Amino acid sequence: MSTDTYLAVFLGSKTSPQWAAWNAMSETERKAKEQEGMAAWKGWVEKHQGAIQAMGGPLGKTKKVDSKGVADIANEMGAFTVVRAASHEAAAKMFENHPHFAIFPGERVEIMPVLPIPGG
Repeated sequence: MSTDTYLAVFLGSKTSPQWAAWNAMSETERKAKEQEGMAAWKGWVEKHQGAIQAMGGPLGKTKKVDSKGVADIANEMGAFTVVRAASHEAAAKMFENHPHFAIFPGERVEIMPVLPIPGG
C-alpha cells in the first residue's frame, strides 16, 4: 500500500553530547546560535512549503498510560511535521542537514509513512 504522506519526528536526548556542547556555550553564543537556527528553520519551511501538510511544532512533557495507570516519563521526541512527497526516500531527503541537528542540539529526524486505516 503506497502513501504520499509522511510523519517526521524530531528527536534528541537532553543527555547527548550535542546538548552538553549547547549548554556549555555562553548565553551570548547560544542566543546567536538560536537566531541562526530559527532563520535556517524558516528557510527550510519556505523551501518546502508546498510539501508541508501540517507544520506541527514542539512537543511537551510526556505521560504514559498502561495497565498500572498514568505516569510521567521522558522520551527523545521533541517536535513533529507532516509532509507530502513522491516516496519515502524523497521525504527523508527533505530533512538532510535540517537545522534541528545541523545547528540546534537535536540528534536526528525520523520519517515514516502515514498509512491509511485498513477498511477506512
